[in-house]
Parts: sequence; C-alpha cells; structure tokens
Amino acid sequence: MTPGGAHVTVLLEEAVEALSVKPDGVYLDATFGRGGHSRAILARLGPQGRLLALDRDPDAIAVGRGLADPRFTLLHRPFAELAEGAAEAGCAGLDGILFDLGVSSPQLDDGGRGFSFRHDAPLDMRMDTTSGETAADWLARAEIRDITEVIRNYGEERFAFQIAKKIVAARAERPIATTGEFAALVREAVRTREPGQDPATRSFQALRIHVNQELGQLALALPEALELLRPGGRLVVISFHSLEDRIVKQFMRDAASPADALPKNLPLRADQLPQPRLRLLGKAMKPSAAEVAANPRARSAVMRVAEKL
Repeated sequence: MTPGGAHVTVLLEEAVEALSVKPDGVYLDATFGRGGHSRAILARLGPQGRLLALDRDPDAIAVGRGLADPRFTLLHRPFAELAEGAAEAGCAGLDGILFDLGVSSPQLDDGGRGFSFRHDAPLDMRMDTTSGETAADWLARAEIRDITEVIRNYGEERFAFQIAKKIVAARAERPIATTGEFAALVREAVRTREPGQDPATRSFQALRIHVNQELGQLALALPEALELLRPGGRLVVISFHSLEDRIVKQFMRDAASPADALPKNLPLRADQLPQPRLRLLGKAMKPSAAEVAANPRARSAVMRVAEKL
C-alpha cells in the first residue's frame, strides 16, 4: 500500500510484458484484486481484444464493477473455477493467463477481515466472505492433530504441536473469536523466533491458507489453465511464499519435460515419449530493489513464465 492507501500491484509492468499482449487477443486475469494488472492489459488491447477477470473477494468484485469497458468481463469465482468462468464468458481459447497469488494489501489492511494480527478483529480470514467456514469456526471444531498439521505444513512452524495444544486447552474455557486472542495464544507457545518476525506470523499464514484452500485451488487451476491456453499462449504466475512457488515450479517443469516423470529405463523409442506442452521462458524473476524499497510487501514475490507449445 502507498501512504495514501492505494493498492500497489507487484511486478506490474514485468507481468504484463511477459504476457506479450496481442491487440486482438483474449486474456484472463485469474486474480483481479484491485485491477492493476487488468487495467494494464486493457491498455494494450485493441478494440477487438477481450479480457476476462475472476476474483472470489466480494470487495474486489465491487471495485471491478467501476471498470466500464466493453472488452472486459468480471466474474465472482475462485480461480480454481477458471474453466467454468471461461465457458460462461464464451472464451473457448486464451492467449494468456495471469495469476497474482496470495492475500492482497486491501485484505491485510482491512482490520475487519481478520487476516492480520495488527488489528484485533473477528477471526474470519475468508477471501470470499459470502461462503465457507471462518478461521474461528474451524479452530472451534478441529482436532489437535489437524491443527498441528495445518500449522506445520502451511506455516512451516516448528512449534506447531505446542500451538495446537494451547489452542485446544484455551477453547475449552471460551471460544477463540478474534485475531488478538489467536495471536496471543501462539506467542505464548512459540519459545523462540527469528529477529524482527512476530511469533504469530507463520500461524496466521497457515490458517489463512487452510481456510481458503489456497494450495489446493492452485493445484486444480494450473492444469485447467494449460488446457485453455492456445498454442503460443503465455502462463504467468506471481507467488508470494515458497509453498505456492514450489507448486508452480514443479507444474511448469513437468509440463516442459514430461519424459522426466516416466520411470527410469522404460523401453520407449524417442517418438513414443510424451511431448512437452510448455516451454519455460527465462528464469524466475523477483522485484527490483527499487520496487521492494517502495513497496516492502513485494519482497517475497517470485514470477515464473511459460509458453504453451
């Protein structure tokens, strides 16, 4: 966020450049957010071009309704439903698909959404506030084993079991209803932490990822994106933590080198080997030092680009 409160889109020019926008092309912004990438894509499209955008956050959809452009269609859907969204919009093939993953600055900065321990607010954490279970509801019913696994696997938190025990003991006395209550319990259970990092950071990330099924959504969406792309179409993905980036990296590598996934010493001729479906373009890109200085939330971003063969 800028001091004035406007959302700053990470890797804006780099991502749109990577899409290689054709004036008459059809593109998908799978994570509209506050529309930074979408507006930049529209600026490069000609009168015959089309842009479809998706978002599951009702606040993002409300912002997008103000973008009046006959070439633009915005749907209230998670990106795991991008195939359904493309069919609904009448987009049979796409020339480029962009994912800007993770939580957005407005979601973090709106204290009422429950994404951040900087605000004491209801422990919600849903990106789509119209459906699904809140973080507080899940913590109220989850087994200690499940809480441990979520915090360990999605937060890479070595004190996951201690945190889970603390949560289960606390909820026996009263529900854990706010971000402040959850953060306080985590801080009590975490004995040491890296300098400059709040002890609750990893657990907040883990709970958010679980509530929104972020990694599962991504694993579903990437194969659908590949199917929707036309030959020569670009897939551009910006991720913000290692768990997301690992899924993206592995998916692109497997699609670019399908023979590597076969068992070793399998008796196949060269013409029988599966053919690559993607071509990797360049190396993973990170924001420049200047961008990180202007927008510290960009520091963990990684962008990967591939082209459909």
